[in-house]
Amino acid sequence: MVSAPALDAARMTRALADLVAIRSENPVGREIEVAHYIRDMLAPLGFEVSLDEYKPGRVNVEARLVNGPGPVFAFNTHMDVVPAGDGWSSDPFVLRAADGKLFGRGACDCKGPLAAMLEAVRLLAADRASWSGTLLAVFVADEEVASEGAKLYASRKPTIDFAVVGEPTSNTVYSAHKGSLRPLVRVLGVPAHSGSPHLGENAVLRAGQLLALVAESHESDVRHRTHPLVGGASLTVTRIHGGHADNVLPGACDLLLDRRLVPGEDEAAVKADIAALLTEAHRRFGLRAEILEWKPTTGGATETAPDRPIVQASLAACRAHGISEAGPFGFQGACDLVHFRSTGAEGVVIGPGSLSVAHKADEFVPVDEFELSALIYRDIAQRMLSA
Repeated sequence: MVSAPALDAARMTRALADLVAIRSENPVGREIEVAHYIRDMLAPLGFEVSLDEYKPGRVNVEARLVNGPGPVFAFNTHMDVVPAGDGWSSDPFVLRAADGKLFGRGACDCKGPLAAMLEAVRLLAADRASWSGTLLAVFVADEEVASEGAKLYASRKPTIDFAVVGEPTSNTVYSAHKGSLRPLVRVLGVPAHSGSPHLGENAVLRAGQLLALVAESHESDVRHRTHPLVGGASLTVTRIHGGHADNVLPGACDLLLDRRLVPGEDEAAVKADIAALLTEAHRRFGLRAEILEWKPTTGGATETAPDRPIVQASLAACRAHGISEAGPFGFQGACDLVHFRSTGAEGVVIGPGSLSVAHKADEFVPVDEFELSALIYRDIAQRMLSA
């Protein structure tokens, strides 16, 4: 009997070091160098690799391995990282090992999951007798800003039955996540000399009235829209800007609202709610406001029901590798699962590392979680593509 190929921890660490060294900070992203690295790793294993450069330097990768009849299973994560920023103890683009941790920008978000997925597909490609179907490795651009890559990939309606999205979850299973909408709202006033405020209408003071209405809406309505895994929806303000001179009554004041959605909420209905809020502000206060634009976000909320096979297989794989409290849980933030769900796929989010250290200086992934995640990924795929 031929034994299954063994995980190569040194190879995984080298891959992570190579990936961390590629500066795919977003903005600007330039995931193309990461895409070329992935192509060069997977093409020799028999994968059909296609690169979709949808903007200069912005690329999605799809690697496909057909191994007989069966479902289509996809691994997915993103190739971009947030800017390195300041405060690092060492070069953020040189992987550093210390105290059982691997440090570097993207170590957990999300080049750690990416390197683990590359190892998992290597193991699967070397053990084709253990599974049947189509294996995809889909790595996308721009998740950290607006998920342009995942949105574009999903818009082409690929056939995918099951998906595992890599994000830092400490190797537990997340089957739901929140979504977000960010309208930029302009409150209108009438400019005037600040020495004669009665001749104008102060847009900043008017914005204060809208702020109170936003807080009221959150407390009385929005926060009561709840989901068992992700908690409550929310409505708040994250940015405000008004006025252009020290001695002029501001004629406009812009507010950026942040509306977090829970699974089951309809984006069109939520947008209508926000428009209705502005109408209510006009009715109560005579306040004039308009939505200038909807800022790009990662996307909407989604969930895969806990009893679905992909969730159960993922929980079983995690537990088999010693994760006692495996889930399922729910993300407070958003990720690209929603876009794979839009293709008809059922999916979960799993990966090594913790969101608590993502986007910070000295970001790291624990070595044991990193290595274990590749085996969890492999086992989930084998369960869903059982020969």
